[in-house]
Amino acid sequence: MKKTYDLLVQERWRVIDQSVSGLYTSALQSFGMDDTLCASVGSGDVPATARAWVHQQTIVLGIQDTKLPYLDEGITLLKEKGYGVIVRNSGGLAVVLDEGVLNLSLIFSEVKKGIDINRGYDAMWELVKDMFADYNQEIEAREIVGSYCPGSYDLSINGQKFAGISQRRIRKGVAVQIYLCVNGSGSQRAETIKQFYEQSKKGEETKYVYPQMVPTVMSSLAELLHTDLTIQDVMLRFLKVLQSKSGHLFTGSLSAEEIPLFQSYYERVVERNRKVIGTPL
Repeated sequence: MKKTYDLLVQERWRVIDQSVSGLYTSALQSFGMDDTLCASVGSGDVPATARAWVHQQTIVLGIQDTKLPYLDEGITLLKEKGYGVIVRNSGGLAVVLDEGVLNLSLIFSEVKKGIDINRGYDAMWELVKDMFADYNQEIEAREIVGSYCPGSYDLSINGQKFAGISQRRIRKGVAVQIYLCVNGSGSQRAETIKQFYEQSKKGEETKYVYPQMVPTVMSSLAELLHTDLTIQDVMLRFLKVLQSKSGHLFTGSLSAEEIPLFQSYYERVVERNRKVIGTPL
């Protein structure tokens, strides 16, 4: 049987590194970017693309979060704590972005062959395991109850979650996305989300189920591995693993054909935010 992470083996990998430049842009741009890349990579016109991105303090809500009965009060609380607030154009629940959280997106094409949803998740899991193989720590993929945005592909060490994986599919393109809490306090990030849910729900019965947060189940890689880790340290590990899977790895940016596509997808994301929560950030 084929190894699941064979999906990482590509003739060419284009890398778009926004781990520094993203600090000076809205996180809305990242969701417009990944939709753009799904469409362009999915068309088969551009190679598989990996993107790294970091943004300043932002809480990214899922569509389900917008149904909370006292959402406005929850958003006010987050803004008072210094966070921008946006709504992503996909499922899942609230997550934290800040200067210690590295987001990675792997965008594949389904033009030649379909990609099973678990195969996409497994590819990202294997990538992360390879990135930190020298620490000899078992990285598990299973739901961590009490974490924010819990799911069956929460990544954890000794039961403490440091990452979550999601997927987005558009026009034969598949974006597998992960947020990696690299440094800082995982439990403090979780405490912020806990307070948001408490303020937005106020104990009321709701149609949707929201996490019963236990902040101590969340951590960062620096905390779990007992080492100083920077975003750039992790970027180097990421690029080394990707290069080992690629015939040709090169850095790039959006092509001339992708730029108008980005404008279109970005405007859609901004408009959705206007409708759901008013002016974002």
